[in-house]
Amino acid sequence: MRNLDPLFTPRSVAILGASNDETKYGNWISVQALRMGDRRPLYLVNRRGEPVLGRPTFKRLADLPEPVDLVVITVPAKGFDEAVDDALAAGATAIVAITSGFAELGDEGRATQMAVAERIRAAGAVLLGPNCLGVLDTTSDLFLVSNPLPCGPVGLVSQSGNMALELSKFLADRGLGFSRFASLGNQADLGAADLIRAYARHPGTEVIAAYCEDFQDGRAFVAAAGEAVAAGKPVVLLTVGRSAASNRAAMSHTGALTSGNDVIDAACRAAGVDRVHSPREMADLVAALHRHGSKRARRVAVIADGGGHASTASDIADANGLAVNEFRPSLVAALKAELPPSAGVANPVDLAGAGEQDITSFGRVIDLVLADPDIDSVLVTGYFGGYGDYGPELAAREIATATVMAEHVHRHGKPLALHTMCADSAAADELRRNGIGVFRVVDDAARTLGMLADHADHRPAARQLPPPAEPVTESGYWDARELLKAGGIAFPAARLTTDVLAAAEEIGYPVVLKAMGLLHKSDAGGVAIGLSTQDELRAAHADMVQRLNVAEYCVEQMAGGGVELIVGVRRDSRFGAVLMVGLGGVFAEILKDVAFALAPVTPEEAETLLRGLKAAPLLQGARGRQPVDLAAAAQAVAAISEVGAAHPEIAELEVNPLLATPAGCLGLDARIVLVKN
Repeated sequence: MRNLDPLFTPRSVAILGASNDETKYGNWISVQALRMGDRRPLYLVNRRGEPVLGRPTFKRLADLPEPVDLVVITVPAKGFDEAVDDALAAGATAIVAITSGFAELGDEGRATQMAVAERIRAAGAVLLGPNCLGVLDTTSDLFLVSNPLPCGPVGLVSQSGNMALELSKFLADRGLGFSRFASLGNQADLGAADLIRAYARHPGTEVIAAYCEDFQDGRAFVAAAGEAVAAGKPVVLLTVGRSAASNRAAMSHTGALTSGNDVIDAACRAAGVDRVHSPREMADLVAALHRHGSKRARRVAVIADGGGHASTASDIADANGLAVNEFRPSLVAALKAELPPSAGVANPVDLAGAGEQDITSFGRVIDLVLADPDIDSVLVTGYFGGYGDYGPELAAREIATATVMAEHVHRHGKPLALHTMCADSAAADELRRNGIGVFRVVDDAARTLGMLADHADHRPAARQLPPPAEPVTESGYWDARELLKAGGIAFPAARLTTDVLAAAEEIGYPVVLKAMGLLHKSDAGGVAIGLSTQDELRAAHADMVQRLNVAEYCVEQMAGGGVELIVGVRRDSRFGAVLMVGLGGVFAEILKDVAFALAPVTPEEAETLLRGLKAAPLLQGARGRQPVDLAAAAQAVAAISEVGAAHPEIAELEVNPLLATPAGCLGLDARIVLVKN
């Protein structure tokens, strides 16, 4: 772990390029830096030596009266190289490069920034950026960003400045802000993993939010995020889903079925990271995690003050993965005693006008529901917050009821999300002041509870990559078969031969004939199955020789029936080996019933993937069939993942089909695609 104290808690700071010009970063950051007050020495450096913002300046860093820990560079790109040298000479062990004009412009700029980053690392310093918005630590009064940002418990890592600014507004609306913020920019030196690891050890940070466009070393990101989650600091990720996997030409079924988003989702599951899809979603989940932590939320009670809201909210809750289960009889009886005869009390709860007649019934109903051990969370939806419009007396009772509702939530310690069409009311404000999530749209409320439920169900499963094995140099079917056999995968008896008839006599009929040297043998007509006699084999062989002009063949014992799976490992340039498992055979790309994980996986993790497939009932004995040996299938999947992870020279490794039967598993076909040099 690199020491980032000079970046977040420097003893002294210099801004190179400080300016009075209100159109320049050198001005914006200087304005914010002055908020540090007397916390630490601040030196403004301006090549003309003119006063900036009423403060004296220095013409050069070399003129400063003492060494500085942190230098912020805002000068144009043409002066950046010299500025870095001056900063290092002035004693800086952390540099924040606001300057743009490097990798974002192409290869030449990328080479320049890499050379500068290497020089900074060689000097024992760290670089944030270039092309970044700055750095913030509200716990140490460090304000070196272009805009004022709210204070709070959230540590933000962002590759986009504007995304950070938008998130700050959403968080401020929810009463939250930042403990730390680092703008990644081009990540020439420090990356998301470095910052997340530092945030995990920062006492002032409770939740970590990250916006990343390029993960660089994805495995480092997973490791750092996993450490943060293990330390009790949830990590929420927003990303655009870029990955080399989505841009490369697919060479196998595995490649065709794997997207960049699949890889990122697998990485998030491995690390226990919560992935969101917009800044607003991020703010909602961050706020919920701040309020509730890792509390369970899956089994939800829906409470509404109208039948329409009750039914609609129940459907939306279900769509977000929440279970709106019928209440136990004792809870139904207790609710009946509190509500009018026309009220719905089975889940959802429809107060049926109780709000106007007795606003305090909201509090009693919520208390009863939260107390039930079968309920994890509550979704309130409808008009609460609007009853105050009917008169001052009802308004006062509604505000008092809001306070009571919040007290019940905190006492029971279960999540509650409240949607109201009157989100600007005094009662809604009272709920917010008491730490209750208030939403203008019921979809947002239900989605947030759904995300909380997913968070509580996370079981991080990142494993270390195995040491690299002896590299594979050949990629034919027989080579793939032998590699996988050495890794523990069983295959039918087979012979690699030019004399197919002799091989078949040795193995015994029926056999399968496979033409060698073809990437997609079935598509090319290079596989013939169920050959029961010499005549059938001779005819199939002659046909392939004529059509395919192939000399070498694999004669393989014909396997019995079972469920065909596809298992593949594909190497992603950011996250390394990624496992795919799903329903296999020739229709794998059409059915697309697949699941993903970072490789390698354990047999237990592999079994979870298999049980999560839509086709899982086929494995468990659907329609009178015998169930397959699921433990053997999971063991085979795990073994394939180990082989793929141990061979970084293999771009794609695939077994399709892997035949799962009641008696075990057999690989029936395999292929290797080597990394192109």
